[in-house]
Amino acid sequence: MPQVEYEVRDRVAYVTMNRPEKLNAMTHEMLRGLWEAFTTLRDDPEVWLGIVTGNGRAFSVGHDLVEMSAGGRMADTPGSTDELYYFMATEIWKPIIAAVNGMCLAQGAGIALGADIRVAAASARFGWPQVKRGISSISGPVILSHRAPIGKALEILLTGDFIDAGDALDLGLVNHVVPDDQVMDKTESLARKILENAPLAVRGMKEAAVRGLDLPLKDRLDLATRIYDRLQDSEDAREGLAAFLEKRSPVFRGR
Repeated sequence: MPQVEYEVRDRVAYVTMNRPEKLNAMTHEMLRGLWEAFTTLRDDPEVWLGIVTGNGRAFSVGHDLVEMSAGGRMADTPGSTDELYYFMATEIWKPIIAAVNGMCLAQGAGIALGADIRVAAASARFGWPQVKRGISSISGPVILSHRAPIGKALEILLTGDFIDAGDALDLGLVNHVVPDDQVMDKTESLARKILENAPLAVRGMKEAAVRGLDLPLKDRLDLATRIYDRLQDSEDAREGLAAFLEKRSPVFRGR
């Protein structure tokens, strides 16, 4: 049984971590599967959006500590966890939604925060408990500390305590909290809304927003203008304008 399942339905790529008996603890094999899945998601022209989730009671509880205790760490292998975070942030302009269906810890939380939109089950818990095991974290200090106020981020990281879905919502770490049995329904509802729009424009919006985060205002404006100009020549842009003038729904093709 693959540790990462990949399926495409209606232009959506579903990336599912698949070790439910181990709460989707991340092994080297799972990491390789995630790399393959996200690379395929990026490169497949038939895929316009991705959803990442976990099978069973957890999204992912992070690195498999049994495997870790046997020696080796994720960063020892090509395509390490930190490189995957960077790949998700800088190479994939198709939108990704995380359906957080339960415990979401350490590397698992890093994957969730690497998505663009997060829908959490009411029972979800988030945390970076590495300090309780005598180790540090990559995603916590690097990603969490830029998503939450630094004081709150440090409290989470230095205590190793978990936060619940409501606290995550208050901190802006998730977009929606829903009953456990509605996580995928809400996620797919958001996906359908996004898929109604022109895929190249959606990717352009994401690229301009993400690449511009750390740029001065003038550079952000220049970047957004270049993307705007690039998209103006697309078939989808012409179709959107024609549909508006003809008072009909547009038919976008991603060209």
